[in-house]
Amino acid sequence: MINTVYGAFLRRLGGWISVADLLTLMAELDVDGPAARSAISRLKKKGVLEAERRGATGYRLSPAAHPVFDEGDRRIFGSLEPAKLSDGWAMAVFSVPESERSYRYQLRTRLTWLGFGNLASGVWLAPARLLDDARDMLVRLGLSAYVHLFAADYAAFSDLPATVSSWWDFPAIEEQYAGFTEAYGPVAAPWHSAAPSRAPRRSATTSRCSRSGAACPYPDPGLPAELLPADWNAVAARQIFQQLNDVLAAPAPRHVQEVTGLPEETT
Repeated sequence: MINTVYGAFLRRLGGWISVADLLTLMAELDVDGPAARSAISRLKKKGVLEAERRGATGYRLSPAAHPVFDEGDRRIFGSLEPAKLSDGWAMAVFSVPESERSYRYQLRTRLTWLGFGNLASGVWLAPARLLDDARDMLVRLGLSAYVHLFAADYAAFSDLPATVSSWWDFPAIEEQYAGFTEAYGPVAAPWHSAAPSRAPRRSATTSRCSRSGAACPYPDPGLPAELLPADWNAVAARQIFQQLNDVLAAPAPRHVQEVTGLPEETT
């Protein structure tokens, strides 16, 4: 939740917030003070947040965190439309010595987060549009020495739509989309039909924070439509996501500004 508050709102307000205001926002998200303070402490230890006093005690995003949040934006908003099959693929092939196997786990985790599917041991595939994000991630985490990254085309020999479902966990992805649709479908319809200014600002903030990653499960890279089941439930989930985003894009940030008194950055 704290990551989402920073990622969705505070980056556009300078990236800093006082502890008191952050606790106020977290309380609106049903997170109590002790839990929020504990999470802040963990994020500080991980290097995501840095303490900074601006008349009041507060925290700002560390410079190293900004590329990660930018990457998250592209994952959430950049995969709303299916990739084009004609654009090809990004392929990552890695080999990690047994003595450094923790890097193997890190590579698998991060490639899955980016939306790569697993073809075989050490061989991962994603739509070509994820190539730059994969390159940036590998360099940022110091993992590039273990990986060969390719821009690839599929040539032969299997039935690709049938095979691709073994490379990504379609049932797990669909389960996440179904959960999002069930939770937010009843919210989206009445809000979408009302004037945006009438959306309750606190509820808008709560809903936007709660849903921001849920509408695009990270293991789903937005595969080409030709490779997906005919009843792929991401379509309905993404329509709901877009409806909510349209309604909440103005009132949710405005509420955060009212709580914090922070001006929106103009550069």
